Amino acid sequence: MKVYLDNNATTIVDPQVFAEMEPYFVQRYGNPNSLHIFASDTHPGIKAGMERIYAGINSPREDSVIITSCATESNNWVLKSIYFDQILTGKKNHIIVSEVEHPSVIATAKFIESMGCKVTYLPINSEGLIEAQSVEENITDKTALVSVMWANNETGAIFPVEEIGAICKKHNVPFHTDAVQAIGKIPVDVQSFNVDYLTFSAHKFHGPKGVGALYMKKGKELMPLLHGGSQMGGYRSGTLNVPGIVGMGKAMEQAIDALDYEMSEIRKMRDAFEDELLKIEDTFVVTPREKRTPNTILISFRGIEGESMLWDLSRAGIGASTGSACASEDLEANSVMEAIGAAEDLAHTAIRFSLSRYTTQDELDYTLKVVNAAVIRLRGISSSYAYAPAGHESGLDAHHH
Repeated sequence: MKVYLDNNATTIVDPQVFAEMEPYFVQRYGNPNSLHIFASDTHPGIKAGMERIYAGINSPREDSVIITSCATESNNWVLKSIYFDQILTGKKNHIIVSEVEHPSVIATAKFIESMGCKVTYLPINSEGLIEAQSVEENITDKTALVSVMWANNETGAIFPVEEIGAICKKHNVPFHTDAVQAIGKIPVDVQSFNVDYLTFSAHKFHGPKGVGALYMKKGKELMPLLHGGSQMGGYRSGTLNVPGIVGMGKAMEQAIDALDYEMSEIRKMRDAFEDELLKIEDTFVVTPREKRTPNTILISFRGIEGESMLWDLSRAGIGASTGSACASEDLEANSVMEAIGAAEDLAHTAIRFSLSRYTTQDELDYTLKVVNAAVIRLRGISSSYAYAPAGHESGLDAHHH
């Protein structure tokens, strides 16, 4: 049996999404910016795709949604443009991010920090959550941007973007949120929260890889990251990814339609699966369920290296992860585990299971059997497990049965 439980890394392209994209590769292949019939053949698809994307995040038409190659590009764009517009010019000198942002935000923050910008990295608490109050405490009159993700890719923790947005508005500081892990899992609405910039990628909600977007509020337009042409109103040069726009639009529409299913049925399946995993001795999960996206579990098995567990799972045909896919080549301790101050013997033991609307109960039952067998095998050969003092030295309660 093959079981895919790594949906926070990427998702299957929904067959209906693929069907809608297909004509734009071979039949309607014109460059949308050309002035002939081959170009105009692509326009209805682009228009429909854009309308679905605007609707999906409830963006008013006067605001801008700019298509990019991915959320990594969009995140880079926000931070680097703020640097060029605000910091290089000497108007401001400071930005605030959380310490558990996606690497595309953290690495960009470190880059502009090396260019002389001051960066505050907000800590997360023992539940893996940012406290909105910490944003308020760190804002100064020199703060050019606050960037805090909507939901965390590792734990699924949902950050208090509503309160953070309100704090930013009060202090007149632009607010950016990386909503990659939120769209299709929880409602994302740019009008009900004070969000100036919002970024996302299609491949996290059953759309194609290689296409994402940046939402910009009217009056908060950024300097382009890419120069060279008039595409996207001059904000992002480069020939439009027509099939990507069509596919992202369709995937967005379907993600919104499936939201109730995700928040009820997928959540129920996730909770029951988690209950069974927690019956295994010396396991713990970060972030309370009700404060998490409905599809995500980050669980630690004391005495078991995450990579060893992944090996056993993978041999049995199961895909999961030990951390973010972007960082999985370098086997460092899970960043969230480090951030909440987990003891060293737990920081390397985290496994992330992330479900999708395609996940079945049979797949989860099979995975449980494999996990249980792997725990017995790996703890049996573990040099650390027999001697690991179970309990509270990590500041986290292990589950004992």
